[in-house]
Amino acid sequence: MKDIRICCLVLAIMAFSMSWAQRKELGQARTILKSGKKVEEAEKLMTNLLKKDTVYRNNKRVYAVWYESVLMQYQAINEKLYMKQKQDTAQFYNLTRHLFTVAEALDSLDARPNYKGKVNIEYRKENAEQLMKYRPNLYYACTYFIRKGDYKKAYEYGEAYMDCARQPLFADYRLDSLDARMPEVAYWTTYCGYRQNDPVLTLRYRHLALRDTARRESTLQFVAEARRLLKDDSLYVETLREGFGCAPENNYFFPRLMDFYNAHGDYQRALSTVDEALRHNSRSELFLFAKSTVLFNMGRYDESIALSDTVIAMNDSLPDAYYNAGIAYINKALKLHPLREKKQVRQTYMMARPYMERYRRLAPQQKQKWGPALYRIYLNLNMGKQFDEIDRLLKQ
Repeated sequence: MKDIRICCLVLAIMAFSMSWAQRKELGQARTILKSGKKVEEAEKLMTNLLKKDTVYRNNKRVYAVWYESVLMQYQAINEKLYMKQKQDTAQFYNLTRHLFTVAEALDSLDARPNYKGKVNIEYRKENAEQLMKYRPNLYYACTYFIRKGDYKKAYEYGEAYMDCARQPLFADYRLDSLDARMPEVAYWTTYCGYRQNDPVLTLRYRHLALRDTARRESTLQFVAEARRLLKDDSLYVETLREGFGCAPENNYFFPRLMDFYNAHGDYQRALSTVDEALRHNSRSELFLFAKSTVLFNMGRYDESIALSDTVIAMNDSLPDAYYNAGIAYINKALKLHPLREKKQVRQTYMMARPYMERYRRLAPQQKQKWGPALYRIYLNLNMGKQFDEIDRLLKQ
């Protein structure tokens, strides 16, 4: 019995000592804050107190003083910036985010029920009202770090801005529905994920980012690239189709959609897509050229050549239009019987020649494409001099 009393006495002394130490450090911190000088020392006292024992981590008075110390540091730098005094902008933004982190931790404790099971929220209303004035700085920090090329940090600030909508601290402000800037911030955050080449980060806020109609096309591009990196073909194509649907002439969605269909041998869908594009703009060189390529892949060479000629008539400096027509004629020749249709074979190669020679002039660096084609043309037309030159080039 005596041992139990001694044990209880020791525990009581320890509890008193801890309580006295806590009051002492809280008192020191409050004195510093009242002086308004070296307020970062008050923060240090509170963080050290939290490190000493886990029991302090459930004491909202400690967090309240910690919050006030960070707030005063923030306000001091903010005032200097307002007076156009030289300050470290990055440090200011880091302090902004720190302020929100401490406030959210305090609010979490503030909302806990007491030993009687009752909830008595003391700090939320005042702190939320205060922080809502500073919240735009999280957005400005995001754009600031984007300009600096620090996409990781910019992402973190954009995420912090949006996370406020999830925090009970700001529940009364209904940020999800009333903050018109949220979709724009989601867009910039998505952009930062894309610039980090991280598909998971890119996709995290895509739904909110797509509500920013002014930047919807760009968002869909970032989403499509993320799907491609994840090798999710079905969602990649779905995103390309969505982008094509809202922006048929955007130079990202249509070409990649066609490349995908052609690469997978899905020529019927490719043809359907290009016909849809031509209904939007029947004079588009890109759409007409794309259709000539699809028709070539489908073995419909005459139709492919006709469309290539249409494109050339519109713009005689597009190399690939000549290549499409030239290679279509070569393929036509290859389908003919070399002996029974000898004259027709020669005529077909003669038709291919000007297209492929023009392609060579327009795209001299594409030797791997025009070289073998001209080799075959000159061989079948018995053009010895030209054949020898190509043969020599190909052997180099």
